[in-house]
Amino acid sequence: MSRARRITRKLLPFGLGALVLLAAAWVAAWRVPLPARLHAPASVVMEYRDGTPAHVFLAPDERWRIPTVPERVDPDYVQALLALEDKRFFHHPGVDPLAVVRAAARNLSTGRRVSGASTLTMQLVRVLEPRPRTFPSKIIESFRALQLEVRLSKQEVLAAYLQFVPYGRNVEGVEAAALAYFGHTAAHLSPAEISTLLAVPQNPNRRFPSPRNTARLKAARDGVAKRLLDADALPRGPRAARVSAETVLRQVRATAVPRDLTPFPREAPHVAVWLRARHPERARLRTTLEAGSQRMVERLMRDAAVGLAPRGIHNGAAVVVDRQQAEVLALVGNFDFFDARHGGQIVGFATPRSPGSALKPLLYAMGIDLGMVGPEHLIADVPTAYGGYAPRNFDGRFQGLVRLEYALSQSLNMPFVRLLERVGVERFLGALRAAGVTSLVQEPGYYGLSAAVGGIELTPLELAGVYAALAGDGRAPTLRLLREEPPGAPVEVMSPGAAWLTRQALSLKDRPDFPARRRLTGMPARVHWKTGTSFGHRDAWAAGSGPRHTAVVWLGNFDHTPSVHLVGADAAGPVLFDILEGVGPRGLNVPDEQTRPPEDLTPVEVCAYSGHLPTDACVRRKHVYARRSAVPTARCPYHQHVEVDVATGLTVGPLCRAGRKTETRVYVTWPATIRRWLEEQHRRLPEPPPAAPGCEPGGEREAPAIVSPAPGQVAVLIPGVPASRQEVPLEAEASHERALTWFVDGALLGTARADERVWWTPSVGTHEILVTDDRGLSAKRTLEVRMRR
Repeated sequence: MSRARRITRKLLPFGLGALVLLAAAWVAAWRVPLPARLHAPASVVMEYRDGTPAHVFLAPDERWRIPTVPERVDPDYVQALLALEDKRFFHHPGVDPLAVVRAAARNLSTGRRVSGASTLTMQLVRVLEPRPRTFPSKIIESFRALQLEVRLSKQEVLAAYLQFVPYGRNVEGVEAAALAYFGHTAAHLSPAEISTLLAVPQNPNRRFPSPRNTARLKAARDGVAKRLLDADALPRGPRAARVSAETVLRQVRATAVPRDLTPFPREAPHVAVWLRARHPERARLRTTLEAGSQRMVERLMRDAAVGLAPRGIHNGAAVVVDRQQAEVLALVGNFDFFDARHGGQIVGFATPRSPGSALKPLLYAMGIDLGMVGPEHLIADVPTAYGGYAPRNFDGRFQGLVRLEYALSQSLNMPFVRLLERVGVERFLGALRAAGVTSLVQEPGYYGLSAAVGGIELTPLELAGVYAALAGDGRAPTLRLLREEPPGAPVEVMSPGAAWLTRQALSLKDRPDFPARRRLTGMPARVHWKTGTSFGHRDAWAAGSGPRHTAVVWLGNFDHTPSVHLVGADAAGPVLFDILEGVGPRGLNVPDEQTRPPEDLTPVEVCAYSGHLPTDACVRRKHVYARRSAVPTARCPYHQHVEVDVATGLTVGPLCRAGRKTETRVYVTWPATIRRWLEEQHRRLPEPPPAAPGCEPGGEREAPAIVSPAPGQVAVLIPGVPASRQEVPLEAEASHERALTWFVDGALLGTARADERVWWTPSVGTHEILVTDDRGLSAKRTLEVRMRR
């Protein structure tokens, strides 16, 4: 047997044993769980749109540890780290054999331990699983390092090291250390900062920033800088303007080391807490918030809180939206996050509250889109009861006939309750849902006509979406707060023409506190805005838009405590304008609100008095804009041609015209509901002349229309109260001269003029109510009467 074969036979068992050990180690690397702490949750970080941290939460283990990837860290720091700690990091399998041999040789030659052979991977293992510095511990650390290299990529190992490397106290990772030491992220670091961040982990407890450690930290930092400069591993400027190593070292030595830890960012706390609860799986929340706008709006809200607190107003929220990008730029959830007495941690911008009149613009636009009304239409603002619901205006007064756009700008209630009755509550709610409102109760029939004036709840963030649609082409955007969220397709909730006409009406009202202020600030005059005040003075709202931004302000108390000062125009309006001025463009060259109407509008000739399509009796006319496909078709009901006897001035008709000199005159007649309201206030309107003796009355031949009781109304009687004290009013709309006769269940109740009210004593059951005029034209309605249980 040859010598070579004998050697082979002797070495074969060792080779097989090595292969078995290698296979066992490979199996163990995959079967043994990785260090548990490797998967420890990191601090949740909320960022502004530019990537700077806005709010950092403690990790569950009470450490500041920010999720880190090498791509977000200054590459000069990574280069310096590898040059200082592990030059062959990308080439060894977790344990560097060359470093082991080199360290062993140096230690043996000196007779003591002067050099180590730990790689970055082994250092990571020691951080994840601290052990005594013994030889068995070294064996385990080496296995763990090999295991990490088998299971993870080099970039993942490097990322874990950058995230867990200790920096003293409860600060871990280079991102957290950069924020705590220098007040900024690790994306851009100076040579002095790089050297500091490399020096501290070598002895964290004796080098982290504190007055006691200042000298030690400076000496260690300067020593690290010199070693790195000797290895050409510190940045010395751009290639075309590099400075000498000595110059960089002088600059590093002249730079003071941090003496204390900088507090971690805790801005926009309501947004941060809300987003973390909504997205518990995310460690980094990249928002669309703009740092300057957020801080400015928070300051304005804090300033407002000083004057509002003495008036019993302790909570407020604000939303600012960039309409072009459909992104939220600022969110304020409350005046003071730490005001425990007044629920300071309640997230106001996501809390549903009654909007008062703030939803009237949407209803106004829907009426236009459905061809029911136009901005110039005269509508009734008089008391009307819908069963037990009797809406009133904010000041308790009514104005009779008003133009619809005036009713919107002055926030009158009764015209919009009537309009909602025509539009339909469910259709109105459907438009709100299409605009992104999700706070509504899904139960059919839950909401009634009071939804027009605040009998509904939604959040400031949802209201901002409605007003963003109004400010644009009528399409409601999907507002983005997280940058990872893809832009949603806008949903059309109103036509461009209806949105434009609504903006014109909302622009009629100037800012409440200082109308001339725009001349000083340069802010465009055509800011369209609307206020809202909920029932009982519990909420004050202001919502509106400038050239580029939409903002919403809510003020109130989360314990629902009322305050007489909670009035939208007086309390929330000034804050809204301050915000729009702060975030919006200013100057003489800022474009004003779009003046050209959209293509879906067309000029329409209407009666100058009523805003309706003119009749032959309408002498004065004008042109207004209306939607091409939804022009209101109702003719002017107010002007009438009446033939009169010139001698007596009395009305004549075809059967009594003979022998008289007559002429046709135009008279204005108001609806019976208006005349009835005026009669109750002891006021009368001029009316067409009465009929001459023997002449039939002129006028329209339409049947009377029952106004009260309302369609579908159910009257509820209160037990113990006599029915005679719970009478039901019977009212109808008819021409002024008609006499109306009322019947209940076929029995005659009485006769009265159209502008007078008849009262009926109710009884439990279902009753048929009939009214007929002096020409035999009639109308019916069914009324159910119940006893309250």
